[in-house]
Amino acid sequence: MSKEVVKWILAFAAAVIFAALIQKFVLLNIKIPTASMENTICAGDRLFGFRLSYRNKEPQRGDIIIFKSPDNETMDYVKRVIGLPGETVDIRDAHVYIDGADTPLTEDYLKEEWTKDTGPYTFEVPEGSYFVMGDNRNNSYDARNWDNTFVVKDKILGKAFLRYYPLSAAGFLE
Repeated sequence: MSKEVVKWILAFAAAVIFAALIQKFVLLNIKIPTASMENTICAGDRLFGFRLSYRNKEPQRGDIIIFKSPDNETMDYVKRVIGLPGETVDIRDAHVYIDGADTPLTEDYLKEEWTKDTGPYTFEVPEGSYFVMGDNRNNSYDARNWDNTFVVKDKILGKAFLRYYPLSAAGFLE
């Protein structure tokens, strides 16, 4: 084998190893299986998440996170953070209220008028945990339905930040 071929093989091997390390420690590559986050993210979309997002900071309300399902850790979910550690989340008449506020959260990302599972519910978010829901509230299997209601911080894999497929909808997520 010539030196040139060996160089190409080594370069290819280094690229594969580098890509594997990036996938393992920096980026998540997710294909969305359901419509629970429509219209923000649609079934079949592909996106990247950043594994290091919460290394030195906490998730914020409104962040779209990728995490291990609280009821089945073999599954990864993508949902929006609604309730933060220590907060009380009240859901009534299709509105979310935090810590007894008189005005509901502004949720301009919702797909449509919220008509299913509209409450009343009250959730006390434990320290170190988060309350999450899908943007498509009428068609989202989320914290309102799970046996283990809250996402523990160490089960958060990263923050979703970029849709790359389909190309017509590619861009950063909000």
